[in-house]
Amino acid sequence: MTTAELVARGRAQRSRRRRIIISVLVVLIAICFAGSLMYGHTVYTPMEVWRVILGQDVPGASFTVGTLRIPRAIVAVTVGLSFGLAGVTFQTMLRNPLASPDIIGITAGAGAAAAFAIIVLKLSSAQVSMFAVTAGLAVGLLVYVLSYRQGVAGTRLILIGIGISAMLDSVTSYLLSRAGEWDLQLAMRWLSGSLNGTNYADVRTVGIAFLVLAPILLAQTRNLGAMRLGDDTASALGVRVERTRIILIVTAVGLIAFGTAAAGPIAFVAFLSGPIAARIVGPNGSLLIPAALVGALLVTAADFIGQWLLGTRFPVGIVTGVLGAPYLVYLIVRTNRAGESL
Repeated sequence: MTTAELVARGRAQRSRRRRIIISVLVVLIAICFAGSLMYGHTVYTPMEVWRVILGQDVPGASFTVGTLRIPRAIVAVTVGLSFGLAGVTFQTMLRNPLASPDIIGITAGAGAAAAFAIIVLKLSSAQVSMFAVTAGLAVGLLVYVLSYRQGVAGTRLILIGIGISAMLDSVTSYLLSRAGEWDLQLAMRWLSGSLNGTNYADVRTVGIAFLVLAPILLAQTRNLGAMRLGDDTASALGVRVERTRIILIVTAVGLIAFGTAAAGPIAFVAFLSGPIAARIVGPNGSLLIPAALVGALLVTAADFIGQWLLGTRFPVGIVTGVLGAPYLVYLIVRTNRAGESL
């Protein structure tokens, strides 16, 4: 067998493995989605759920499934797709697994703005969401501007983002310490990352944002892949590095901001999705679609676990935080032992 045949065979095997894994992820998401519609305090059959989806009147199920469960499940999937896609974009572009919106202050900015809107301004839910979107975009721009010095270095952006995140977390803590009992409950429910109370307005908001922004990121797949090799190599391959970086950052921050506005800053989904996707798919090829699917699976599965499998109902962000925090510690320890820089 010639070298060319061996290369072609290896590519075919990797492509087949990728298709299989993507198919498995889609099936698992569908199972979690269906389970979240059927299971709860009242369990409905697949046929009853299907009749509700078709718009038929099913006593009890029309309200429980049609009004409560369907919007929650759709938002869970869409937010997970958004977080996974945005997280792996940052990690790939900056060539660092710590370059996640969870770490570099974007979700902290949205959270601080939401706490301010709830506690100080007494705004409605829709206004809080818009406040969070605006703040997330503003913090993303601020981190980019402060880290820019003849280009954006990944390490500098991460360190500046961590510093801004710490300051914003302090602001949030101060606001919570001054909040009244009712405002504190509202703010904590939002800050913990929760799908409680989601409705079709949230479905429209996060759905439209995803349908507009996700294709922009997917269209940059080739350029993003070239940037994994370094800015100089990407430029040599014809990529306009700074222009591409701005497009990627603005689009990814938009996905995070709208997702956070709909469900709060669900911890570590953006951070975990890319590494998990790379582990199961392999480092070769684009991770955008696998990471998005992993994010959707994490959110839908964590929400179901937090609601029904732990004895007490926990917000989805608590469950993902329990999963993500040990991995963050492991990543830092492993990097330190290897003598690498973050």
